[in-house]
Amino acid sequence: MINQILGDNNFQYKPTELWAKLPKGISWREVASVAVGPDQKVYVFNRGDHPMIVFDKEGNFLNSWGEDLFVRPHGLTLGLDNSLFCIDDGDHTVRKCSLDGDVLFTIGSPNNPAEPYSGNPFNRCTDVAIDPKTNDIYVSDGYMNAKIHVYSPEGKYKFSWGNPGVAPGEFNIPHNIAIDKDSYVYVADRENHRVQIFNSLGKFEGQWNNIHRPCALYISRDQEFYVGELGWGLPVNRANPNIGPRISVLDVNGHVLSRIGHLGWGLQEGQFLAPHGITLDIDKNIYLGEVSWTNLNSVNGKDPGQVRSFQKLIKV
Repeated sequence: MINQILGDNNFQYKPTELWAKLPKGISWREVASVAVGPDQKVYVFNRGDHPMIVFDKEGNFLNSWGEDLFVRPHGLTLGLDNSLFCIDDGDHTVRKCSLDGDVLFTIGSPNNPAEPYSGNPFNRCTDVAIDPKTNDIYVSDGYMNAKIHVYSPEGKYKFSWGNPGVAPGEFNIPHNIAIDKDSYVYVADRENHRVQIFNSLGKFEGQWNNIHRPCALYISRDQEFYVGELGWGLPVNRANPNIGPRISVLDVNGHVLSRIGHLGWGLQEGQFLAPHGITLDIDKNIYLGEVSWTNLNSVNGKDPGQVRSFQKLIKV
């Protein structure tokens, strides 16, 4: 496949999987999440020896940080004050860091998880969103819990909501979280195949159901919702078309504007394996992190080695 164009309508993209220029001796096993800073530097949060790798807007390597700090990078969110919230589901913490990697504060007790499904923070927390009106910190928690926890801008606990289950306000892996300009909270309820919508106090407002295993959320400046869909999870529906992996773009009412990724699961140009973290730059180019190693390891039961897990999709 050469020069594939993905998406349709006003959302067409050309994949460029070799955008990131890593120096010799530096690599990642897989990319969990990515953020673009105010100066358009790209911060790649990965599961490798150098957890945070920083590139300029042309893809040139600038520096790395986080060595000997993170256990299993999972989520990454740019704060309103241009800090980075780094979510580590391996040691059950949220760290607020400067763009240079200084830890400003930590929420959670490293390597000391809450009891599974106790509702207490955290057990394998997954993502952070910031309320643009209050600067409060919302944490999705996560793989072994079913809660949204809310903290003050200084990291002080305020309140929580959610329980395990399938009813409104219940979760089956709250995997990612995002907040729009009006402080509505969107939660990627991954294994319930939906995005749930709440007000800032946790009151259920609605849900979007036309999504398959939502695994990433990003809200653009134009209030467009980019949703990474993980795709099939069982061998029985591995060949089922039109369920991902892909990126879907929705409007604020949940209507689909575009599906990006019609070529299905795989490593060829224009295909995805496991979309996990999405962000956009000022030109609406997409940066996509994929947990490709984990996906292939679970499929084949063996170490797949070095596989593509990060690419830039250039808007055309």
